[in-house]
Amino acid sequence: MTISDHRPDPEELLDRYQLRDTALATPADEDATADASEPRRRGRLRIYLGMAAGVGKTYAMLNEGHRRKARGADVVIGLVETHHRPLTEQQIGDLEVIPRRQVMYRGATLEEMDTAAVLARHPQVVLVDELAHTNAPGSPHAKRYQDVEELRDAGITVITTLNIQHLEGLNDIIESITGVRQRETVPDGVLDSADEIELVDISPDALRARMRHGNVYPADKAQLALDRYFTQSNLTALRELTLRRAAEKTEDQLEALMRGRDAEPLWGAVATERVMVCFDSTPHAGQVVRAGWRLARGLHAPLLAVTVVRGRVHGPQLLPDVMRLAEDLGAEVYRVSGSDIALTLAALAREHHITQLVIGQPTRSRWEEFWHPSVANRLLRLPLGAAIHIVPARKDAET
Repeated sequence: MTISDHRPDPEELLDRYQLRDTALATPADEDATADASEPRRRGRLRIYLGMAAGVGKTYAMLNEGHRRKARGADVVIGLVETHHRPLTEQQIGDLEVIPRRQVMYRGATLEEMDTAAVLARHPQVVLVDELAHTNAPGSPHAKRYQDVEELRDAGITVITTLNIQHLEGLNDIIESITGVRQRETVPDGVLDSADEIELVDISPDALRARMRHGNVYPADKAQLALDRYFTQSNLTALRELTLRRAAEKTEDQLEALMRGRDAEPLWGAVATERVMVCFDSTPHAGQVVRAGWRLARGLHAPLLAVTVVRGRVHGPQLLPDVMRLAEDLGAEVYRVSGSDIALTLAALAREHHITQLVIGQPTRSRWEEFWHPSVANRLLRLPLGAAIHIVPARKDAET
């Protein structure tokens, strides 16, 4: 993250606006750790990706564990959630299971993967279910995917499972489809870093049939799930998102194979698109950042995420969360100072040759806009040389 305390004068920015130096923040030490050698080879990551619970991800993961064990690999189960499904429980078979760690929280005993025990055992391969899981308070890591990263750093190959609705970059889209906001999410970079993605796919009709037969949830809960989340339309949309995401990963792998493992990313060599997303402390800032990320991803373009501090400090809770979200999504994050937000953003966009600018919809009334134009409306009147995308604000938006 790059932070600058420089406060350019608006008149100075106007004078320098025609592609001159703006003296705004520039990335510092971004390659400081790029050449750091790792003490050992990182473990590989294989993700079983599905559209929803019940498609068979855990079963497929366990089957892969048996296959590798039969070939002579040292395989253990770090954590598997069977949800009391008989076929899944039977599939564990003779695989070695690392006992779970007991965590006391508010008078209740919670069970989490014992990452330290897995590291001490140090198998070749570990099976870890539900990658997006949030660990109990007081755990060494807040999220299970961070435990997985630690295991990979130790040279252990990890095989895991993930549902499409838990990808952070798709959070807003998933909510618009299902009406449910996912609280447990994984940065999309985790999926991008996977060495292999195995698509576990069945038709919506087949999944709904599984549910009616009691193979996913108990009978008393199955019908409620079918009527609410697991509707035909929801599952069809989730399946399409899953297929698209798997196809994107395959495309990325094909490019890497064709260009060689040491090749630069495609956009670094030939693309002309550059995306900048502008955010502040408003409630729908996270929605704006995710929209910018989706645009950048679709264009295979680098993403800058920028906030401008003017006078008093932004909201103490929301803004750091949004900056962390932008970092998790792989953006180059800037926090710059400026007395005129629109001019500061315009200058930074010119400096970085931005072609696509993403900003949130103004929430002021028409009368307020007349007397005090919003940043978005002022940017629309400036000669940026970039397309401007306005992200609508939802009344119930949250970061």
